[in-house]
Amino acid sequence: MRRYLRVLFVCTLFVFCSLLYIFNQLVSSLDVDVSAGWSLSAPRDPERLEPVELAVVACGSRLEETLIMLKSAVLFSHRRLRFHIFAEDDLHAGFRQALESWPQRFRSKVNYSVYPISFPSDSASEWKRLFKPCASQRLFLPLILKQVDSVLYVDTDVLFLRPVEDVWSFLSRFNRSQVAAMAPEHEEPRIGWYNRFARHPYYGKTGVNSGVMLMNMTRIRDKHFKNDLTAVDLKWADLLMPLLHKYKLNITWGDQDLLNIIFHHNPEALLLIECHWNYRPDHCIYGSNCISAEQSGVYILHGNRGVYHDDKQPAFRAVYDAIKQFLWKPVITTLSHNSDFFFHIILRYKLTIARQKVRIVRKSRNYLFYFLFSGGNGLP
Repeated sequence: MRRYLRVLFVCTLFVFCSLLYIFNQLVSSLDVDVSAGWSLSAPRDPERLEPVELAVVACGSRLEETLIMLKSAVLFSHRRLRFHIFAEDDLHAGFRQALESWPQRFRSKVNYSVYPISFPSDSASEWKRLFKPCASQRLFLPLILKQVDSVLYVDTDVLFLRPVEDVWSFLSRFNRSQVAAMAPEHEEPRIGWYNRFARHPYYGKTGVNSGVMLMNMTRIRDKHFKNDLTAVDLKWADLLMPLLHKYKLNITWGDQDLLNIIFHHNPEALLLIECHWNYRPDHCIYGSNCISAEQSGVYILHGNRGVYHDDKQPAFRAVYDAIKQFLWKPVITTLSHNSDFFFHIILRYKLTIARQKVRIVRKSRNYLFYFLFSGGNGLP
């Protein structure tokens, strides 16, 4: 029990301190006008920059979660954004209604398109059954968005805590052979899934996680990929279906496993980015094991396993709820009070801790935890 409480403390403290750093960076980028609210400082000649292309796939009950992700993207970014939203037909109206209701100052930064879910007609049923409904749609983005050069794909349960253009900038770091960038699935091999359980090839020592995937789709469309299907290198469009047929009985995580197989055979084509660009509960549930986040803070939060909607990871849920409840027109009274976005994060976090602090503090005697988050309120 004590070990569990220590891990909980480390996770909570780490994510909270990361948030303080990130929101301090946000506040430093604000032009504050007490009478008119706040506005984001614009980069040099922003209109001359091409928009950041952001893609997401939403099915079932993921409408709200996806909108919160998109909201985090526009709140933190300076660049213009273009959303490519792939969704089931009954979600299209909800997306359009919500996005059109955004205040003009934010809406003007965004262009968006809503697409139907689309798979090759001769194998659509197989792809739809793979892992989660619609999840494998991301594999076909290079074949559907033929006029788009590059795109940042993210899962619906991702939250941006840095400007989207920061991760977008990795495109300029690609060497001539690289076509995509992803973060590792695990940093610690002792708790890794792929190196312990996978029944198929995977990238590197612990595999990669595809919840945040930056793609140069022009290169993906043009490249011939090495594979274990044939002695001939195959183009992306010709590779996917044979790969599924060979490994469909051996894969657990669907399209992510297929991506791991592809980049296992083509490691030179992948840029491996650090874990703070795809920070998940696995990075703190068994102790802190994302060094880059310890050093720089969390840049992209990935709340997989439904942690935004239960009480298993209160720090993750606090961030999600704060962005969800953030008012589009924050009230600023003084520079020292920053914005109600920052206030919402602190308040929501303290309320989350408040529900647990009597139990945690009394049983663990972790008084540092209490002094950090009690806000001077005495315990009964």
